[in-house]
Amino acid sequence: MTQGFSRGIVIVAIGRNEGERLKVCLRAALKCARTVVYVDSGSTDGSAEHARGVGCEVMELDPAKPFSAARARNEGFDRAMMLEPDAAFVQFIDGDCELEEGWLERGAAALGERKDAGLARGHLREIRPEASIYNRMCDLEWQKTPGEIAACGGIFLARVEAVRGAGGFRPDVIAGEDDEFCVRVRSRGWKILMVDAPMARHDAAMTRFGQWWRRARRTGHAYAQVAALHGGGVERYFARDRQRILLWGLAVPVAALAFAPLTRGVSLLAMLGLYALQLAYIARGCRKRGWRWADAWPYACFALISRFPALYGLIEYHWRDGCGQPMTIIEHKRSS
Repeated sequence: MTQGFSRGIVIVAIGRNEGERLKVCLRAALKCARTVVYVDSGSTDGSAEHARGVGCEVMELDPAKPFSAARARNEGFDRAMMLEPDAAFVQFIDGDCELEEGWLERGAAALGERKDAGLARGHLREIRPEASIYNRMCDLEWQKTPGEIAACGGIFLARVEAVRGAGGFRPDVIAGEDDEFCVRVRSRGWKILMVDAPMARHDAAMTRFGQWWRRARRTGHAYAQVAALHGGGVERYFARDRQRILLWGLAVPVAALAFAPLTRGVSLLAMLGLYALQLAYIARGCRKRGWRWADAWPYACFALISRFPALYGLIEYHWRDGCGQPMTIIEHKRSS
């Protein structure tokens, strides 16, 4: 273990073939905390060996069981608690992210001021938003308004007691596992905070449409699986997102095509009109958040197009669930 600056805080980093991104991640983590546990999910790029070499506690997951970010975080958390049983906080971070200096102190202070808060996250920004339109969309997606939030993503600082009380992550949830975890955390009375402070920088490394498509497909899978678990509750978590996918990705185009012979193609024009209205609606919502039109319109376009790969992911989840197939991860990027 390395000598760190933040007492009572352990870091759990997870990764799979993150390459140079992982080196940056671990270098920053080792400057922040005494105990850094790296959990590797079958990397073939020497990630585990590098982590050992720089002084991290390394866990390599047994490939006999399906890999998932949830499983990696659980096993990393358990190992961290064995190493530092008196730790009060745990920072979860992905191998494609770099912690900002001073975040652990700011996050811990925020949780210290709010005894009812179990999790805290800060601002996450893309390292190179100018590298591609897909990186730019990620950078916009990360932007959140400070205050109480419903979910915090997979990169956050947590009270150890909140993680234990919720029973950790569900390892069979392969996407959206952070949202599913947050639902259970809040059900136990904990609040989740968005702190107005830099937390980490993310490297999406998306340069091709196919990568973005697979990421959107994974999002659809997440909506379907988490909605199956929590969509019937009071807040109907992800149920509306699932409905939007079915409406815009399936119902509207199928109806337009079905009525095309009867309407001599007018239904197809009506479909295009509906999509145009939806596009304007999404862009207007972005503007209300203070975004420029130069950001609002591209984001709206990608949000609307994403309904189609998301539909693929939604169907994929229900097919897997219905056939009893294992929930295996959906990867969208290569090692750097």
